[in-house]
Amino acid sequence: MNDFEREAIILNSAWQMIDGMVNWAMFVKHDLTEPTNLMFKTHQHSQLFIILLGDFLSDIRPFRGEPIPLGLKPAPSNARASDLTFLFHLRQVCTDPKLGTDTTALSAAIESFGDWLEGEFTAPSVNLPDIDVVADLRVQRYRYIKICGDIAKHSLARLATNVGHLGKLLEAAGHRVSEQKASLAVENFFEWFHNDIFNYHSSQIAEFLNNIRWAIYDYLQPEFQRSWHWTDQATVQFPIYSYRVPAEISEPVGACDVLGRDEPLALNPVDAALCGRGRVKAALLI
Repeated sequence: MNDFEREAIILNSAWQMIDGMVNWAMFVKHDLTEPTNLMFKTHQHSQLFIILLGDFLSDIRPFRGEPIPLGLKPAPSNARASDLTFLFHLRQVCTDPKLGTDTTALSAAIESFGDWLEGEFTAPSVNLPDIDVVADLRVQRYRYIKICGDIAKHSLARLATNVGHLGKLLEAAGHRVSEQKASLAVENFFEWFHNDIFNYHSSQIAEFLNNIRWAIYDYLQPEFQRSWHWTDQATVQFPIYSYRVPAEISEPVGACDVLGRDEPLALNPVDAALCGRGRVKAALLI
């Protein structure tokens, strides 16, 4: 897997993950064009969103000693929090671009989201009635989103790591509790942070993600203009077009990620949008 193929995989993967989160199937649709708050259609949609977001914010690691799939590079051992997410791989694109040249907008969108994720805030008077604790919890945004995403996705039996994180948050707030008590507080934590704080943050998160999606689109426009062409079989009735895959891309998975499966997701997000894959900037977020 060479650098061109790896970049195609990274960009298409990011595009598809964001597409799965920021779309009108997830949010209540409206006809407003000015900045506004988003509302999930149902509680289940908000849970699905945070599960998908948790995957986007997950570190891609080797499994059982095997190398990371598709030649992706691992984050360093001393990585900042936002490098333990898919933003790390997008940053590699900005550091050494292959399919385009100008990564200014993409880098700005990535760093804006990364800085926000790494910021901390204090949630005052968090009520955890199952352990009879009310505490002011100071937490990094990245950490609370990851905890809530895992709670939404897994049963308590698979939440040992997050139980430990919750115990540390409570201890920092002056409430040292046992592992068993921290386990009892998991559902209370989710109700407070997901149902209240995350729903409040969701509009801003969707904007960050949407800005990254549009920056990928802008970055790839020169390559799209180079590669898109009418075929010899094109007619007025059947305007058949195709793409010239970059010569550096020979692996099938790389070519697939450049051209997309049914439409060129990586090179032409507009086509994806017209096929219902989620062009939302004008009416959804600015």
